[in-house]
Amino acid sequence: MSRLLIFGGTTEGRLLAQALSRRGVSAAVSVATELGAEELSGLPGITSLVGRKTAEEMAALLAGYDKCVDATHPYAREVSANIRSACRSAGVPLRRLLRRESQLPPGSILAGSPEEAAQFLQSREGNILLAIGAKGLSAFAGLEPERLYPRVLPVEESLSACRRAGVPTKNIIAMHGPFSQKLNEAILEQYRIRWMVTKDGGSAGGFGEKVSAAQNTGVSLVVIGRPEDDGEDLDSILDWVLN
Repeated sequence: MSRLLIFGGTTEGRLLAQALSRRGVSAAVSVATELGAEELSGLPGITSLVGRKTAEEMAALLAGYDKCVDATHPYAREVSANIRSACRSAGVPLRRLLRRESQLPPGSILAGSPEEAAQFLQSREGNILLAIGAKGLSAFAGLEPERLYPRVLPVEESLSACRRAGVPTKNIIAMHGPFSQKLNEAILEQYRIRWMVTKDGGSAGGFGEKVSAAQNTGVSLVVIGRPEDDGEDLDSILDWVLN
């Protein structure tokens, strides 16, 4: 059996690791944070490698493996580029595990980047739920801080990003998903949200629950479009790994 390295930290990466573990197949999963490792704990045959890595560090790590799967987030453009570069340098075959894109509901505003979304909202009134993770928060630092309600993971890295963006502490929603439609609705109503900025995280990222909650509460969606990317589904990746 080939030695497999998965770059994960996503629902897809966890599902792939679980499927391999059930089949008695060993694999190493590289994740950025301890939180990602926690989600893989207890899976027989699965080893977590914690820490962000440069392309050079990835290439050095890949020297011990025969196959690689990029199961990182659809919006992790730079990380995926580094993985491709590392696999080329190490001569290791690579496949991309990618969740399907969602169909955007009528009336959604499509933005090409967090900066474009912030520019659009600059001239609009109302509170904003930023459900985009911590990395894109700096783009909204020019808006009135009192309007911003970022929903981020309850880890210091995310909280620091909120503070750097000037978000008041009372506005920070530090929670770990998944978020049901009802919970999304409660948050939107509690903070009197007028706009929800989100990414197309697909079903794995709870995009459908966000859409339904926004529709039920009269909140407008601003969706940051996905980077162009090609990938395969879980079944295709499993077939490649196992054969």
